[in-house]
Amino acid sequence: MTRRKLWNLDLKLLIPTLVLLIISLSTLYTINVSYFKTQLIFGLLSVFAFLIFSNVNYKIIQLYKIPIYILSVILLLLVLFLGIESRGSIRWIDIFGFRIQFSEILKPFLTISFAAYLSELRQYSFRNLLLILLYIFPIAFLIFLQPDLGNAMLYIFVVILSLIFLGFPLRYFAGGFIFALATIPLFWRFLHDYQKQRILTFLNPSHDPLGTSYNAIQSIITVGSGMILGKGLGQGTQSGLSFLPEMHTDFIFATISEDLGFIGNLLILTAFVFILHRLFIIFQSSDDKFCRLFSGIAFINILVQLFVNIGMNIGILPIVGVTLPFVSYGGSSLLSNFILLGLASAIAKNFKANQVMSRLRYIGNTSEVE
Repeated sequence: MTRRKLWNLDLKLLIPTLVLLIISLSTLYTINVSYFKTQLIFGLLSVFAFLIFSNVNYKIIQLYKIPIYILSVILLLLVLFLGIESRGSIRWIDIFGFRIQFSEILKPFLTISFAAYLSELRQYSFRNLLLILLYIFPIAFLIFLQPDLGNAMLYIFVVILSLIFLGFPLRYFAGGFIFALATIPLFWRFLHDYQKQRILTFLNPSHDPLGTSYNAIQSIITVGSGMILGKGLGQGTQSGLSFLPEMHTDFIFATISEDLGFIGNLLILTAFVFILHRLFIIFQSSDDKFCRLFSGIAFINILVQLFVNIGMNIGILPIVGVTLPFVSYGGSSLLSNFILLGLASAIAKNFKANQVMSRLRYIGNTSEVE
């Protein structure tokens, strides 16, 4: 790998992610230095991963769509048997002293597998839709068993939105939606008590303000208390006095809202707009079906995580444990999202190279005519 090729990065993807990482590290430093140090290590590793995956040959990787899928299922099974239990959940495996969450790490690789599978479809029939749902069900089910309802639902929503985006008829999903509504009572029986409480809390936030509704209420208070300019980095009372739970993970957006105010929120949203816009441009500019699918799914994945996390923080969605990409504390999520964008960068480089070759051919043909 030459130095020129190594540094041929998509800065339109990298720079806004680095802005989000800097905001994250600054906030984590004021919360807990230990969190800061761990996230800094994963941050450096993630940037390195972005650099490496920006230079991989994605055309070769997509050939391994089936091994990637099988390995993903095996790793998620291993988590259930060998994973570390924390707060009643078994989501992590300890590797060299670091807790790795495979449901996060596997996202970019499953995106490759899923995009490669979809790129081979020749028609958007109901039969193919059922095969795709059968494809994602084992992954979502194994994550649900951890239990991790938030990530399980995230996988399902991203797949469904991707299929709609791809062009599957909406009438197929209408029937599925009716079926899902009919099975809610059955699904409810399989939820853990804390998951049921989160849903009930969302429907009636004032029901138990000092108990099950506490997290949601404190998050809304924290977001509002920052006003326009915020109280200053590390000066927030809601987070500083520990009124706000999970201030470094699920509710880091609320923490930043209190510290940096609306201006800080605007900076975060602007960075995400740049990332999403770049992914959309990559999608729009790619002439290869796999590339379009991968960048489209990556766009949906980032957008859904952003919407769900901020929705949780401002009280318009139930608390389901979905983190804010590039900002929330968590090395697995950070590394996963950087790898995802690194692969998108590799795709962007490919269509740039194709554009250059097309121009050279055009110039050559023009010269021959003259």
